[in-house]
Amino acid sequence: MADEESDIDLGDEGGAPAAPAKKGGLSGALGTILKYVALALGAIILIVTVVVITMKVMGKNTTNAPQVALSEEYKEIAEPLDWYTSLGDIQTKTTAGDTTCSVVVNVYLGYKKDDKVASAEITAQRIPIRDFLRRYFANKDPEDLLPSNEDKLKVEIKNEINDTLLSKSKIRSISFDKLNVIPQ
Repeated sequence: MADEESDIDLGDEGGAPAAPAKKGGLSGALGTILKYVALALGAIILIVTVVVITMKVMGKNTTNAPQVALSEEYKEIAEPLDWYTSLGDIQTKTTAGDTTCSVVVNVYLGYKKDDKVASAEITAQRIPIRDFLRRYFANKDPEDLLPSNEDKLKVEIKNEINDTLLSKSKIRSISFDKLNVIPQ
């Protein structure tokens, strides 16, 4: 009988129901963290999906803007240059062609702004540059020296000076202060 009495539920004695057992602290917190992480991932996926669909719908409704053709007259803004202007007038006679013409030219050499090496090298090569220019214009036909051919002349002069006379620096541009061709 004593065994029967020990089987009696003692929880009824106080009249208060028994409190449920608490889960372990770490496992409960882990479950809460995982729940919030899952909610955040779901929200991100939903937002990305809505944005992608919206962009596709918006992309179909836009018309492509017509391409504006650039005119051939458009040129980029030229870089600022320093100019070597101390070559002076060069006088020669053309020996090519049927007619002899007297040529008087004053050439300015443009180089990178504030490039002291270029300035010094051009100054050091002043006499060879003048000699080159005299020979260059002496070997040209008067038709080659027309204003319509000036761009070609400038490119040829620039390339020849850069390739043969200058080693440490480069000329960026050529300008004619004077280019007079006088038939004889």
